[in-house]
Amino acid sequence: MVNNEAHAEILRRATDAGAHLISFLWCDNGGIIRGKATHIDGLQSRLRTGIGTTTAMQAMSDMDQLQVVSGTGPAGEFRLVPDPSTFTHLPYAPKRALMLCDLIAADTRAPWQACPRDFLKRVLAQAQDIGLSFQASMEPEWYLAYQDGDDYRPIDQSLDNSSLGMTPAQEVIDEIIEALVAQGIGIEQYHTELGHGQQELSITHAPALRAADNHLIYRETVRNIAYKHGLIASFAPKPFPDQAGNGLHIHISAWDAAAQTNLFYDPAGDQSLSKAAWHFIAGVMAHLPALIALTCPSMNSYRRLSPGSWSTAYACYGPDNREAALRIPSPFWGAEMASTNLEFRPADSSSNPYIALGGVILAGIDGIRRQLAPRPEQRIDTDPTLLNPQDLAERGVHRLPRALPDAIRALENDPLLLPAMGDLLARSYLAIRRADWQHFSQRDAAYEIKHHFHKW
Repeated sequence: MVNNEAHAEILRRATDAGAHLISFLWCDNGGIIRGKATHIDGLQSRLRTGIGTTTAMQAMSDMDQLQVVSGTGPAGEFRLVPDPSTFTHLPYAPKRALMLCDLIAADTRAPWQACPRDFLKRVLAQAQDIGLSFQASMEPEWYLAYQDGDDYRPIDQSLDNSSLGMTPAQEVIDEIIEALVAQGIGIEQYHTELGHGQQELSITHAPALRAADNHLIYRETVRNIAYKHGLIASFAPKPFPDQAGNGLHIHISAWDAAAQTNLFYDPAGDQSLSKAAWHFIAGVMAHLPALIALTCPSMNSYRRLSPGSWSTAYACYGPDNREAALRIPSPFWGAEMASTNLEFRPADSSSNPYIALGGVILAGIDGIRRQLAPRPEQRIDTDPTLLNPQDLAERGVHRLPRALPDAIRALENDPLLLPAMGDLLARSYLAIRRADWQHFSQRDAAYEIKHHFHKW
């Protein structure tokens, strides 16, 4: 149903801000943020009718190579219909604004079958059916670098968490923080990471759909402000082969329908977690290999997923274990109920945040519905690389998929995830992932890194 009041408010805000172009953005199956923009004079009608876009865009690989997928192609279109709640005036581009969009079928005016944002909405509706609402925060790592001809070099050579690393990035980070706050995104904390020029700026949790939206706004903000300062911001999983990779740590908590009580918290439970939280862990662990195809979907992802690099290369869970696929973080002192959450670590920003977050929540819901219990032997309280192969095998702690084809096969064999995505979204998603493997596997590492560096 058209919300005339909401549309009028957006038109007023855009006009008052002096915006002359309003971008209608979406995230494609390859994690690329794409979009079209309308002039302010056409905004009123476009809010209602959307902007037409060829269905081929959801079958476009990371190298813009169109894949043959029935239901996408040169014939037919979907409409980019913006969600008014995502409207944001861009502090770094005062004559611009953006909104994030649902992909709506032009003929039926219903959500298009290949819409990733609708997939997350459908997963959250399943959660609502069992009395759960989910909060999340997506915590990305990224590099600031100078472009030097065809090469890139980090802005500094500082050490992990070194205050010296904050100095060369200070002006950029301060402007990013101001811009995010102006767009309604709260800031939690900031520090430099292990890699030279690597940054981590975490933001406040939000309802799950808004958390995925926030990640796209975050990426847009960081990249644009970096560009203004003559820098490139790279969210690629492994932009520098000799430096630490960029993760996207997904923090999740389940709340009651009114979002007042954290249902993952139980002060009397093991690690102060409720039974529902342990069921959720078990569900994620049960679907973990297949989830990797949704959360680490690029060729470049698998340069990051290696043992000993704190990139969670093993299928295990544990309290405050940053080498575990699922970490149980310590809660904040004095805010235990509000801050209890689970952290899914084997993810990166080459993923589509709606698909990645939807997949993790869906797997956890499956564990809650079936009242699964996590395997005690997969609980690891140390670095799994310190355990010998026999110990790991006996405990069922296996390596996560080591290459994209392995993850794709796990996804194809999973009984839950692909059917939940729906036929067209699943087929177009798999086609793109296979195309990227075929393209990059035939070329050397330098080519792969170059063509991943600036895409996310």
